[in-house]
Amino acid sequence: MDYMPDLKRGVLFGVAAYAMWGLFPLYWPLLKPSGALEILSHRIAWSLVAVVAILAVRRHWSWFRDLLKQPKKLILLALAAFFVTVNWGTYIYAVNAGNVVESALGYFINPLVSVVFGVAILRERLRPMQWVAVGFGALAVLFLTLDYGRLPWIALTLAFSFGIYGLIKKAANVGAAESLTVETLILLVPAVAYLVYLEITGQATFGHTDPGHALLLAGAGVITAIPLLFFTASAIRVPLSTIGLLQYIAPILQFGVGVLIVKETMPPSRWIGFSIVWLALAFFTYDSISAARRTRKQELAKTAQPATSAG
Repeated sequence: MDYMPDLKRGVLFGVAAYAMWGLFPLYWPLLKPSGALEILSHRIAWSLVAVVAILAVRRHWSWFRDLLKQPKKLILLALAAFFVTVNWGTYIYAVNAGNVVESALGYFINPLVSVVFGVAILRERLRPMQWVAVGFGALAVLFLTLDYGRLPWIALTLAFSFGIYGLIKKAANVGAAESLTVETLILLVPAVAYLVYLEITGQATFGHTDPGHALLLAGAGVITAIPLLFFTASAIRVPLSTIGLLQYIAPILQFGVGVLIVKETMPPSRWIGFSIVWLALAFFTYDSISAARRTRKQELAKTAQPATSAG
């Protein structure tokens, strides 16, 4: 018998997923001396192995035949594969190059980028508080550009690539495991071709260092698939507003790793820039919670209406 309420289980799944994503900066440096492209290629190949194994255990294959009959969805998943490759590759490069804090910035501003996409692409109308959040977000990017002496391109690439990826996945409307299977299948040929090239030219590290390194490279697929499945299990059990709050766990942990473990430099000006981002997110979160409460009240009022009129 299941004694744990479904909502509580969903929250725990969500916390687990975002905590794993938040601790990724501790994993990628373990894969050195492999370069970012080699790690990315192994991540693609072993992610496919991991997700196919999961689908085999679930004996869930019927979806594939149906998907082949929907070319529009296949095109969308091919586009999703491209943007997730950009996101993964940039993130691995950033972490192994010692830019963990800037990568965290990308995932802090990602919710604001998604809001901008909603206006520009989906023709959504922003509430006043959302405009304030977006304005502070833009101010933060401008401030941090002056602080870095360049555009924070790692953060912007991560935020926009993941934002576009989310838009495409929403339009495709395919399950997480199924989508990851198709995306990695599309990426498999270039990934394997690059790994073969490294092997032929004597630049490959897989199998040429200690066995533990090879296992860690293969483990990149497992650590990609598991949090994604946890996230899916959470998303079907908890409200979107709760997911919106849980998503901050990942960049908070990434930021903590960058400052406390990697010991990245954080001058006072950078703290100010990040504080502006966090202020923007505070406005955004307050507005999201308020909107969710208003929606619940309206739904409760509608359900209570027939009972009132019947009396």
